[in-house]
Amino acid sequence: MDPLNSISAIAASGMKAQGERLKVVAENVANADSTGSTPGADPYRRKTLSFEEMIDREIGASMVRVEDFGRDKTPFMLVHDPAHPAADAKGMVKMPNVNPILEMSNMREASRSYEANMNMFEAGRAMRTQMLDLLR
Repeated sequence: MDPLNSISAIAASGMKAQGERLKVVAENVANADSTGSTPGADPYRRKTLSFEEMIDREIGASMVRVEDFGRDKTPFMLVHDPAHPAADAKGMVKMPNVNPILEMSNMREASRSYEANMNMFEAGRAMRTQMLDLLR
């Protein structure tokens, strides 16, 4: 396959993977305060995702895709709030294991990676345009 088309395919796979990462970060941030609704119930558990390399033999390129979605197994933080509907017999409420600072840094990294892939896509497109101009 054409190397310039490979550039587009590789960049597109990176943008798709980072887009999925941004969705997971957004869901985690949106649920950072989502507790259980019954006494002792578990709150929202932070979502994670992992990437894997994918070899596309048709274009001869190594690309990336989301391998798996998972859940963070870190323990929940306990907060004393006896009036909360999810409080246990001791008045403790389990809080989600979402760290907003970590999520913001993940969001920034995913955004930068998306931007780098977009720049690669645009560079490939510009090279394709220059090649066509030379052939005229």
